[in-house]
Amino acid sequence: MRQKFNVKNYTKQALHSLFRNAHVAHLKRTSHQIKSQTSKHVQSYLNGMSILDISKKWNHPPSMMARLIIENVTMMPGGDDSGVGVAEKSQMSHPTTEETSDSAIMNTDAKPKSPSRKFITEAVRSPETILGCASDCIIPQYLFSEKKGKRTPLGVGSNYDCQGNDERDRSISRLALEVKEAVDSDPLHGPRHDRERHNIGMEYEWLLEKRLRSMDIPFETEADLRARGTARTPDILLSCPVGLRVRRKDAPIVQTSTTSTNCDEDGRSSSIGGNAKQGNRINNLREELRNINYHDDEYYEWKIVCWIDSKALYGDVETHAKSVLPQVETYVHRFGPGMVLYWFGHAPLSRLGDGHGDVVIWSGDLPDFFLMPTGEFHGRNGRIVIEDDSSDDENGT
Repeated sequence: MRQKFNVKNYTKQALHSLFRNAHVAHLKRTSHQIKSQTSKHVQSYLNGMSILDISKKWNHPPSMMARLIIENVTMMPGGDDSGVGVAEKSQMSHPTTEETSDSAIMNTDAKPKSPSRKFITEAVRSPETILGCASDCIIPQYLFSEKKGKRTPLGVGSNYDCQGNDERDRSISRLALEVKEAVDSDPLHGPRHDRERHNIGMEYEWLLEKRLRSMDIPFETEADLRARGTARTPDILLSCPVGLRVRRKDAPIVQTSTTSTNCDEDGRSSSIGGNAKQGNRINNLREELRNINYHDDEYYEWKIVCWIDSKALYGDVETHAKSVLPQVETYVHRFGPGMVLYWFGHAPLSRLGDGHGDVVIWSGDLPDFFLMPTGEFHGRNGRIVIEDDSSDDENGT
């Protein structure tokens, strides 16, 4: 993909995040169409079409299609009082010969309750456990569907009894097998992807904390803030405001050499070079700090940062405007101006809102340095000694 679309400067994580964001936007545009055709999807499943094939036909995530099928063909105590699935009326008004014979086992006077949302979620997470026995979970007049499909399990008899003493009489239902197949085939949605996203988010929050500790910048974590009862907390609340030098929006773009995954529109590097270039980086940083113009600078300006929110994703325009910015603006109201750190890059800054200048948008890694209230600069190894003297080695910078 990087070669085809000439995006070689983007990391694999950035491309994956960008693709998922685009896919979520697609779902928002098409979800109402999928729901309006629910009876057709359920009927296709009852006639033997697999959940995975249905999702491919309608270009819908397999795990989400599995939820829709579970919602409309299963029964479970604790649901709402809305009755059975949406396909029931169509099913009962136009039954086939086989459907009529199979539905004879159902007492038509007793309508089972539809499953609760919690049950559906658990069924998607553990289909073999929750949906393994067809007679326990599938609406009686839909039990005939267990004999259809490519994944019809062995040992399913006409009574669909899962309590037999013989192991062959307790096979897993077709519904459970197809739900598992759909969830395992979904690269962007479902329990597995939710766990992966959570773990990645936690990993980069830990990395942010590690970076700040190495810079000797005091802070409180989200867990610390919640422990003392603070609501709507950013990932990091700095113990004291720090200064951050950023490029002005109206300044011309300056080309810089960088080893980062992408170069932001503000012309700065998204990350810092490797350990092999540590000495040169430190010397260049010292030189840059010596020549900083604190006032009338046509290229750069200083921003105050009181908090940092970590985003292990690519900050595209829609995600930033509709999800991230409304969230972090609440932090501005409570804690003052701050910074959003997009680890996998972001769209051009000219297209991203900054909360009237109170939200700094950064990408790739933390900046090379912050200006502390004492007037000192703090970098990757703590306080940066600008003068090049023998005490440099003692300070590590």
